[in-house]
Amino acid sequence: MNEGYRLFQNYPNPFNPVSTIKFDIRTSGNVSMKVFDVLGNEVVTLVNEVKNAGRHEVEFNAGNLPSGVYFYSLNVDGKQMGVKRMALVK
Repeated sequence: MNEGYRLFQNYPNPFNPVSTIKFDIRTSGNVSMKVFDVLGNEVVTLVNEVKNAGRHEVEFNAGNLPSGVYFYSLNVDGKQMGVKRMALVK
């Protein structure tokens, strides 16, 4: 992971159906956070906008998704800053 950027583990994990994801970015930039299923298919885009430097959090509501393992990815200015795993248990 790049210096000054941090993607935290979602909380709670496992979750049903809402979880919070926090991340730090060191400079302002175009931030994208997407959730993928185990096959690598994009499920939802949680963030796709310019964010200021600092700590941010986003709420993920998976009420319309089936139980299973999902991955979330943080990208800043087109560069991947981290990927984490989470489990949805209904």
